[in-house]
Amino acid sequence: MPFISRTERQTDYNLIPPSCPIVIDNGASYFRIGWAGESEPRIVFRNIVQRPRHKITGETVTIVGDHDPALLKYFDCTRSGPRSAFDNDVVFQFEIMEYILDFAFDRLGADEAPINHPILITECACNPVHSRSKMAELLFETYGVPSIAFGVDAAFSYKYNQKLGICDRDGLAICSGFTTSHVIPFINGEPVYEACCRTNVGGYHVTDYLKQLLSLKYPHHMQRLTWEKVEDLKMEHCYITLDYASEVRLFQKGAKEAEEKTRCWQLPWTPTPVEEPPSEEELARKAALKERQGQRLREMAEAKRSSKINELENELKGLEFLIQQLRQVNGNDIPSFLAETGYVSKQEIESAIVKVTQSLRKAKGEQEEVEEKPEISNSEKYTLIDIPDNMLTPDQVKEKKRQLFLKTTSEGRQKAKQKRFEEELERERRNKEDEQRRLENPELYMEQLRVKYKELSEKVEQRKRQKTNGNGNENNNVSGGVGRGERLNAAQKERMRLLTTAAFDRGKGEDTFGIKDEDWQLYKKMSKDNDDEDEGPNEDETELARVSSKLREIDPTFFPKPDASSSGTEPPRFRPLTKEDFQILIGVERFRCPEILFNPNLIGIEQAGLDEMVGVSIQRLQSRSQRLEEGNGLTNSILITGGSCLYPGMSERLEAGIRMIRPCGTAIRVLRASDAVLDAWIGAASFASTMHFQRQVFNKNDYYEKGEDWLRRYQLKYTF
Repeated sequence: MPFISRTERQTDYNLIPPSCPIVIDNGASYFRIGWAGESEPRIVFRNIVQRPRHKITGETVTIVGDHDPALLKYFDCTRSGPRSAFDNDVVFQFEIMEYILDFAFDRLGADEAPINHPILITECACNPVHSRSKMAELLFETYGVPSIAFGVDAAFSYKYNQKLGICDRDGLAICSGFTTSHVIPFINGEPVYEACCRTNVGGYHVTDYLKQLLSLKYPHHMQRLTWEKVEDLKMEHCYITLDYASEVRLFQKGAKEAEEKTRCWQLPWTPTPVEEPPSEEELARKAALKERQGQRLREMAEAKRSSKINELENELKGLEFLIQQLRQVNGNDIPSFLAETGYVSKQEIESAIVKVTQSLRKAKGEQEEVEEKPEISNSEKYTLIDIPDNMLTPDQVKEKKRQLFLKTTSEGRQKAKQKRFEEELERERRNKEDEQRRLENPELYMEQLRVKYKELSEKVEQRKRQKTNGNGNENNNVSGGVGRGERLNAAQKERMRLLTTAAFDRGKGEDTFGIKDEDWQLYKKMSKDNDDEDEGPNEDETELARVSSKLREIDPTFFPKPDASSSGTEPPRFRPLTKEDFQILIGVERFRCPEILFNPNLIGIEQAGLDEMVGVSIQRLQSRSQRLEEGNGLTNSILITGGSCLYPGMSERLEAGIRMIRPCGTAIRVLRASDAVLDAWIGAASFASTMHFQRQVFNKNDYYEKGEDWLRRYQLKYTF
């Protein structure tokens, strides 16, 4: 289950005596603060700070720990994400650390500085002296604390579990935290920091790796894969396998056991509403409404048509009356009469009468009388074609050329029209024959079409291959390649031959090209427009399309071969989203992500894993003149603590890994801490409640008199 923050402000701060120390477990993930001697911390929150701006006022606010999503919607967080004071478990951003301490002391109940209680604060193993010095300066100068003591969180956890009888005085503490993992050996109850080992891999990297894998697997659900939700999924579902390779093979095979180990996270999903077919009453109502609308439109069209007919009839009567008046006017008065009417001549009025009459017949729906015009013969139409040029004037010669061009074009159109008509007749005849053969023997007809389709498709494919790769293997290239000549078709080869011949002939003696009219025909032959093979589909492709269409009509199981030139992919079809589209399956990710604790190279970190760190720590211990028996005896009491040691299978995997690197017969016993998350604070609180703690603190005067060199040598003694 995920860790729960507690940030309720305490009210008994003034009731606690000043001699009672304040215990702080300053972890990279969570900050815990409380009083010495108590069984659990008073305040617990995430060790992060966020400073967003208000969307309306623009004021910057400071949010420490977990934020409230309901309130955070009023702030702009795009320019200010969560920030931590730690870098690989070492405090280096003391401005952020000051915000966190302000919030912690306020929640503990302190109204204002100074804080008149001694403080015991945890740190990582081998913490740099600069970070320790800055932390002491911050507590002394800003908060005015009387005295401070620094201790290692893993050491407090080991000593607390030793007090409970879980581990021995000699042993190893494996602490896997948020950003780092440590292995610390203990001899006679005291940590040996010279032999400890550290790897910069922890729970943060496991969560980040799981988030990356799920985002790549489900990119359309990235908005829901927040850091907090992925961390909850990690705590609920991740485990460590005893044999990583065999577990991966199990999921690769897709066995039933792999399906049982797969977990499903169902996202909110609303099924698409199914549209019910309309009832008979609804259909009848829509039909009646459509009929009424159609009747109204028809009535409007009829009224418009009647109005137009009336207008045309009135206009026609007016024009006829105008013609009658024009007949009674004297010849000299006609221009003045026409000027009053707006017409220029009598012919214009008669032409208007003809137009209005035609429009009136069209409006009434009457068929127009088509006057048959006698066809004009070519001799009457083109009168100058048969006359010699010497008998014509220059203008008549130009007219003769124009008539000759018109006649040639007209005859060409007639021939093309006749050819299309003949092709249509031939197509109809062939379709009738095919239909007759199909009716006589359908099975034989279908088989013949299939054979013909196969032959034509092979011929077309062979032609395309020759067009792309050459006309065969006639040249037998030694290199196996295709030369320029092999990729040319017949028309292109002829063009190349003409170009080569013209260039060769031109190089001989006098250049006489162009004297004869036949020489200029060479350009027409060499033109690419004469390449019939590139103009469009040939007869085989046309026939293949016709046969394929016939087969699709009579055989529903027939599917034509996809064209090689096309992509062959169908456009995506719309599919309604189902419940399965809103499911996130966590299978191999359950054990692949925590595996980085033992194999950090999976995420590109070339450092040792947890089991290898134990061997490194024991080797360092033996190299410092320790007895071999002590090194071997340490593995009899290996305590695992920290939030990243809560995965199922951690103890078994550590025991198997350590057994592979230690001598045969070595006693190996892996123990789990009583509370891997809170043991560090509880152990520190238990230690701070003893008189032994009071003799190991240092005050502000010690800090200013002895300086950083003394802090470098400062080391807390955990054994009374």
